[in-house]
Amino acid sequence: MNKHPEIKAKGAPEWTTLYDHLLHVKIAAEKFACFTRYSQNVASLGAILHDIGKVHPVFQNQLNKIKPVQPFRHEIASLFFLSLFEKSLHASLIEMIIAHHKSMIHDRKGRGILDLDESEPDNLAFHLGDWEEWSPIALDILASFNIPTKKISRIKAEENFYEVLDFCEQKYRERGFSEWRGLLMGADHFASAMVQKTEIKLKNLFLKPKLNFFNRKHPLFPLSYYASDSERPHTMVVASTGAGKTDFLFRRCRGRVFYTLPFQASINAMYFRLQRDLKKDNPKLNIKVLHAASSLIEAEDGDQEDIVLQRHIGSSIKVLTPYQMAGIAFGSKGFEALILDLKGSDIILDEVHTYSEVSQAIVLKLITILKHIGCRIHIGTATMPSLLYKKIKEILGSENVLETKLSDEELDQYNRHTIHKLKSWDETGAIMDKAIKSNQKVLVVCNQVKNAQKVYNDLCKTYPNIPLLLLHSRFKRKDRQAKEKLLIGLEKTGNPSGTFNTSTKACIVVSTQVVEVSLDISFDLMITECAPLDALIQRFGRINRKRNNDTIGKTKPIYILPPPDSAKDARPYHPATLARSYNVLTDNEVLLERELQKKIDAVFTELDFIKIEEQSVFKEDGSWSISPLMNGSSWLVEILDIDSVVCITESDVADYINSNFKTRMEMEIPARYFPLRHLNRLEEGNCPYIIPDNTYDDQIGFRQELLKDNQFNETNQII
Repeated sequence: MNKHPEIKAKGAPEWTTLYDHLLHVKIAAEKFACFTRYSQNVASLGAILHDIGKVHPVFQNQLNKIKPVQPFRHEIASLFFLSLFEKSLHASLIEMIIAHHKSMIHDRKGRGILDLDESEPDNLAFHLGDWEEWSPIALDILASFNIPTKKISRIKAEENFYEVLDFCEQKYRERGFSEWRGLLMGADHFASAMVQKTEIKLKNLFLKPKLNFFNRKHPLFPLSYYASDSERPHTMVVASTGAGKTDFLFRRCRGRVFYTLPFQASINAMYFRLQRDLKKDNPKLNIKVLHAASSLIEAEDGDQEDIVLQRHIGSSIKVLTPYQMAGIAFGSKGFEALILDLKGSDIILDEVHTYSEVSQAIVLKLITILKHIGCRIHIGTATMPSLLYKKIKEILGSENVLETKLSDEELDQYNRHTIHKLKSWDETGAIMDKAIKSNQKVLVVCNQVKNAQKVYNDLCKTYPNIPLLLLHSRFKRKDRQAKEKLLIGLEKTGNPSGTFNTSTKACIVVSTQVVEVSLDISFDLMITECAPLDALIQRFGRINRKRNNDTIGKTKPIYILPPPDSAKDARPYHPATLARSYNVLTDNEVLLERELQKKIDAVFTELDFIKIEEQSVFKEDGSWSISPLMNGSSWLVEILDIDSVVCITESDVADYINSNFKTRMEMEIPARYFPLRHLNRLEEGNCPYIIPDNTYDDQIGFRQELLKDNQFNETNQII
């Protein structure tokens, strides 16, 4: 029974009725409470009450683009009805409702309840409005959910408000986080995405995947014969690329799995790989992928609703980056829901190698929190410095870790690269000519996007008839998605498409670090700029990767350019680290796997485990520094200097404004803030900056350096 269909919860284009929305959130909240072992009754009541304030005429006018005279928060209006419920439930209900969109205080736009109480003298009167006119409609909707109702006087509504205000002021003095808030936010976001399909989609949530596939054994993968049964909850595996680390790590999992990798391209590849490998035992496997452009990944069955669910909780397996879990350390918006999702799950941190002291510190902090919330942590790497290894084992506790390493004899079976040191790019011409004539597949790796773009342009001129591909992070997301598919060279069925990786003819791929980790590609020859040794070893894993009885014992060439002298040219790495990495590699000799650990430790003689206690909301002693019902700062994005903003081309502006979420993401180009700060940006979507059309090419990507000399459309430049 849809009570009061004229009252809406969502505006155009959905125009979801409030009754329907409350019903869907109720269903989701009950499911989430069942999984997290919270009271289903309390979760249900919070879900029914959380948006009832949307009955208010001010909110209904907002849906029709009529702006109020001052900030209106429907969460405040919802809690005017708090007295309808038992006093013992009030704390849980307030936690679920008052901050399910905003921090209760210090909200970025000053719209938390404590912010408004300070800044708006008539805040209470404004939110009450014509109470006697709109509250009966709200009571009628609540009654349709079998909530016992009675008339609430204006005075009683005011008393409810002050009870909530006092509660929030008390919470501000406390430290911790609210799992009730996380539960409601998770249910609200899920139901908003699924609408009428909420109940159907909930059926496959929180299910443990069947991982029998990973019990396979093969003589070419030594880890497939290593026992994975152990009462120790955590895992650390050190083994060469192609030794079967992924299978071993999955065999160690007992519940739902979060699988982390550093780069979008490797995440996408792992997502499709798991879809194929696990489908037989899990015909309705709920596997999701999460990164900046995960909404562009097409589900195998073409289910668009499943694409929308990428960011929501409850999937059996989720493939993502460690930084997307790191929000739990910094109190990022929605971190409470993420904690509920992660709690007690298996976490695979594959190829733990990082480029900076800051990111190392974040990974260590993340491991600490994951252990604290009862996760089983499984770490696999081929390239971890001993100092970092010991630090992680210290955090997990030696007695809690199953340690697995290949023997020297097994490592000898992975000697597959001969290293050649070059003096300059000038020497690469003859090498490239010979490789092309021999019908080989060549991979060129640069450390900076602008270098990769220049090399690609030069090679296009030199080899106009040879297939060439450029891959980096500065493409429109739709263009990058297409390039990744071309690179991997597989159809969705897993059959070769004949492009690049699966090509039988000469081809060239120019890339940045995005190819380093877990991309299942195997090329014949690499030319690479010098990088830290751990990163170089990851790059090498894309050459001569396929192992069979014919390839074991045979090597393929890696050509390494000398490190630059200046710090600017060395970015994003430190010149000293590059110099040490280059020096420990011998010239014109086979790289011996059994000697890699010594070389890595010779490069990383010390690690500065930067303390991030001040920024982290989770402290070393297991306490929390954040107040419940609040969000932390954006420190994570700022300190990492990652792609924290997006831009679009001038010609895409009109389409972006009028498009849906997925189409908008296809147009976006990830970028850093500083080079774009002088440009105008849209208010729609992810608020992209607007770049001139001639700074972007679908084959080259965004050429950031052209911004300096470009003739801008004056409407898109801040003078």
